[in-house]
Amino acid sequence: MKAKFYTCIAMILLMILGVSCSDDFLEDKKQYKYYDEEFFKSEERVNWYVNNLYYDFYDGYKTPIASLVGSFNTTQTSYTEEIGGISDMINPNITLENASDGSGYFGKTLVENPSNDPYNRIRDCNVMLERIDVDGANLSQTFRDQIKGQMYYLRAIQYFDLMRTYGGVPIITTVQTPSKDDPSIKIPRATVTELVKQINADLDLAAGLLPSKWPASDYGRFTKGAALAQKSRVLLTYASPLFNRNWDSSTERWDAALAAGLAAEAELTSAGHGLYGSTARDWERMFYINDNAFNSEAIVIKLLASSTTVATSLQSNNSWERSTRLASQGGQGSGGVDAPKSMIDLFPMSSGKRPTSGNNYDPFLFFKDRDPRFYRTFGFSGSYWPYNNSLATAAAPTVWAYRWSANATNGFAFSMGNDVASPAFIRKMSSPTVSNSSNFQLSGTDIMEYRFAELVLNIAECYAAKGDIGNTIVYLERIRKRVGITPADNYGIGVLADKYAALEACLYERRVELAYEGKRFWDVQRWMLYSDDAANDATNVKLGIPAINGTQRIGNYLHYKIGISAAGTDPLANARASISVDPDAANFQTQIAALSTFYTNNFELRSPPTPMDNVSSVATPISWKPNYYVLGLNQSALVGNPWLTQTIGWKDGNGAAGTYNYQE
Repeated sequence: MKAKFYTCIAMILLMILGVSCSDDFLEDKKQYKYYDEEFFKSEERVNWYVNNLYYDFYDGYKTPIASLVGSFNTTQTSYTEEIGGISDMINPNITLENASDGSGYFGKTLVENPSNDPYNRIRDCNVMLERIDVDGANLSQTFRDQIKGQMYYLRAIQYFDLMRTYGGVPIITTVQTPSKDDPSIKIPRATVTELVKQINADLDLAAGLLPSKWPASDYGRFTKGAALAQKSRVLLTYASPLFNRNWDSSTERWDAALAAGLAAEAELTSAGHGLYGSTARDWERMFYINDNAFNSEAIVIKLLASSTTVATSLQSNNSWERSTRLASQGGQGSGGVDAPKSMIDLFPMSSGKRPTSGNNYDPFLFFKDRDPRFYRTFGFSGSYWPYNNSLATAAAPTVWAYRWSANATNGFAFSMGNDVASPAFIRKMSSPTVSNSSNFQLSGTDIMEYRFAELVLNIAECYAAKGDIGNTIVYLERIRKRVGITPADNYGIGVLADKYAALEACLYERRVELAYEGKRFWDVQRWMLYSDDAANDATNVKLGIPAINGTQRIGNYLHYKIGISAAGTDPLANARASISVDPDAANFQTQIAALSTFYTNNFELRSPPTPMDNVSSVATPISWKPNYYVLGLNQSALVGNPWLTQTIGWKDGNGAAGTYNYQE
């Protein structure tokens, strides 16, 4: 009973508000092939079914850096510049190429199985699509159309994530019955082009069936605009070098992606969507302010709850808040997420220009004169970072995370107990209204899986690839204007000499605007930015983007440089009392100047004893192998579906080289 109750609770809290749940339904769902026709004659039961599919697809989506529907793990983000730490996929000492090393995301079989894996989710969509118009013919046409629209959307995004992971996979659009003697269920891997065609067909059907906007009680369900925006994302990926050998010589796929982006923009604009607000403060607030209500920026949103009416284990809450909060913030934070030096040094200056010495960037005083988004993405010693229950206390919610020597050898102590091996830490998408009284675990901050800014950047990139520099700048300027960067020199973008410079500018802006939103890995992957390893992979040199391979994510302690102080005696406790930097304050620049003087007088940067990127405490550079861009099928998938071929660059279950080519 507890598992059933949890699922019902989660369905409601996740995406749909105000939908009831039946104890019998989930038991029925396990045996959906035995449903009689009566099941689909009830709107309530059909909604239960659909709501449970939202749950199966999105329950794991509790942190914005996660990706892959149904799985939602954060490993892809750890392969990028955003977060440090060496794992197998980027470890130079490990080579993954065997079937046993392949990705398990595919699941075991293409037919019915009890696991919540991609093809079981696809089967659930197919069941509803096959039966709703037949067994549910008594239901209104509008209701049935909206149900089908949601099924087409879900099936499309599942195939898209399979495509991004494996390239082409078997396309199944009917309900298959397991049988070892039935050759019709032995579906081979489709080409990427065939799969994209199927995904787009589903999204077109979804767009034709879904409403532009749902009633408030159904907010969070997919819309027509969401389907069109997903098509933009799919076609952008299909046009990119990973899947498009002709990305630099033909604009055919870029033209299609641009048309899809513009169609999505027109539909979403007419439905009240757009870039949220017109200031950097609005940019920060858009991530938390609406709380399960319509947000103009949100195209696809995961609704989350902060309810404490049932046990914590039964909540579907945002776990990002707790991961980002420092230990000092009520004693309940998890310690924070260290920002690698490359991310601190990434964001533009306040003028929009790149942070170089020629533009007066000082890596030590990294917080001076930065893009307004910098102060809403990162926290640092001296920054004001409020949360609920702290605003009325005597100690202002200004955080400090520096270290001092507690003795003459290797003993160290940390301000406010914050052991942070970076002068900056991630604060983006945290909320000042979330309480620290429950370990920050009951955060109801919604997660925007797809927001309007990403669509604007998709369109800009398509224009860039076509060599339309003027329109590229127009769309990039919209992103920067919204946060208050001044118009001079094209909002700091400058003059883009050619399409390669324009593409680099688009990818740069995506890194800044979409930082820590689970998007960076997919940009690196589709542009093959780890290195120029193969004859058809020269994107780094063409775009002028340094290869990621061979680099390291670097961390540094902000260290008190003037002598030794006992562990329990913070040498700067009194001196720092009057210092606090709040980007919303009228005297913000005065605060920044005071903090700069304080840093200069008291601190230096020191490397931590264990590097951020290390293997057995030894500093280790990133090493991504070319065959990792598109993963091989796992041994279990090959055993369960022995007719499937393995991807080139990977070995099959018998140790033979893979033959499936995802680049046709």
